[in-house]
Amino acid sequence: MQHSVLETTVLWWVPAGVAFVGILFGFLARGLIMRTRARGARTEAQCILEQARHDADTTAREAEILARNEIVKAREAFEKEITARRQELRSLEERLTMRETNVDRRVALVDKKETVIETRLGELEVQKQALQSAEAGARQAHDEVRAKLQEIAALPQEEARRLVRQQAEEDLRGEMAQLIRRRQQQTLATAEVEAREIIVGAIERYAAPQVSEVTTCTVTLPSEEMKGRIIGREGRNIRTLEAATGVNILIDDTPEVVVISGFDPVRREVARQALERLMADGRIQPARIEEVVAQVHEELDDLMRKAGEQALSDLDLHGVAPELSHTLGRLKFRQSYAQNVLTHSVETAVLMSLMAAELGLDPAIAKRVGLFHDIGKALDHQVEGNHAIIGADLLKKHGEAPVVYNAVAAHHHDLAGDSVYAALASAADAITAARPGARAENTEIYLKRLQALEELAAGHNGVERAYALQAGREIRVFVESGQLDDAAALQLAHTLSQQIELELKYPGQIKIVVVRETRYIEYAR
Repeated sequence: MQHSVLETTVLWWVPAGVAFVGILFGFLARGLIMRTRARGARTEAQCILEQARHDADTTAREAEILARNEIVKAREAFEKEITARRQELRSLEERLTMRETNVDRRVALVDKKETVIETRLGELEVQKQALQSAEAGARQAHDEVRAKLQEIAALPQEEARRLVRQQAEEDLRGEMAQLIRRRQQQTLATAEVEAREIIVGAIERYAAPQVSEVTTCTVTLPSEEMKGRIIGREGRNIRTLEAATGVNILIDDTPEVVVISGFDPVRREVARQALERLMADGRIQPARIEEVVAQVHEELDDLMRKAGEQALSDLDLHGVAPELSHTLGRLKFRQSYAQNVLTHSVETAVLMSLMAAELGLDPAIAKRVGLFHDIGKALDHQVEGNHAIIGADLLKKHGEAPVVYNAVAAHHHDLAGDSVYAALASAADAITAARPGARAENTEIYLKRLQALEELAAGHNGVERAYALQAGREIRVFVESGQLDDAAALQLAHTLSQQIELELKYPGQIKIVVVRETRYIEYAR
């Protein structure tokens, strides 16, 4: 029994122990499992936390990138807007500047108009005072004339006429001076600027070289013995040569030189070439002389014809009669103050065409007038008269247009010009002749021209002294202030210009300066 109790006790405690151990083991296993789960949960939580941190960092970076992109876009939009605003402001500033400029111009124009109006008002006031003075003077003059008429009524008829003429001349002198001054001022105010621009433009566009040609007609001999061969037995050779060429052969004491004298430049050239060929050939006898002179004549005719045709070709002129072309070529051997006349004519034609184009005229007509303006000089040794009139008659004879030969006849004011081409011809002729280096003259002729110019000016009443300046391009005249007033001095300048044009020959133009001054001198002692 005791054994059974023990077995019973053991049987009870064993399951209890097993249960307890199982419970304990389960509790321990549960704790272990819980710790394992807690450790896994912590690991998972840490992974989740790290993943969340990584996601947060990625999200932050993406947000930062997006923010930066938004900032860049906002900045670009802002800059575009700023640029547009700046352009708009710049456009507004430009418009404002233009408006300010226009306003300034209008203000300046208004000021100018106000100045002009004030000036005109002043002029009107001066004219009003002048009219009042003139009215008072007219009354006084009327009274004086009445008194003089009363005196003249008692004089003989011739004496009365003389007094009336004298009074009329005195009255007209002042009126003429005022009229000349008024016309000069009007002409200068309207034409000086445009004329200067046209002339300067023509000179700048055409600048031809010019070489002064030597006009001496001398032939150098190989030896003194050649003089005797040129003279020939009893002078037969030299007489034949002079008769065939129409020149004078001068053989003097100058060693190894023969001088050819003649008014016709073509004849002088024929004689020079013929004499040189005869000396080179050695056969100097009357028959050979006539043969050589005929050959030279033919060659020179052909040369002159080609020179005239070349000038027409250079200027692109057509429809010119062959006789005019040949006559034009004769100017190749004609000089005026050492300036070749054919070259001068071509230059005048070019200048006239340039100025005519600026004035809206026909350049072709201007070229014809310029080229033919001195063609009369080719015949002035054969036909009497002025070269301008001779040339005009020749052009008219060979079918040139009236406007051409009228301008040629009037370019030296020998006749009244019917068109502006005459004035253009005169201006272009003066430009080519007056520019430095174009013309030359020897000392004797130069001094005589200066002396004649001074004597011409000094011959007028009231002239104290006169001086030629600028190589004869200017005459300065000093007058007595007590004898001549301002109106008379102006009239003197106009009279001198007309007298110089009529009585003197000169290249270019001459400036007339009349000086009238009054000096008052006192001494303090």
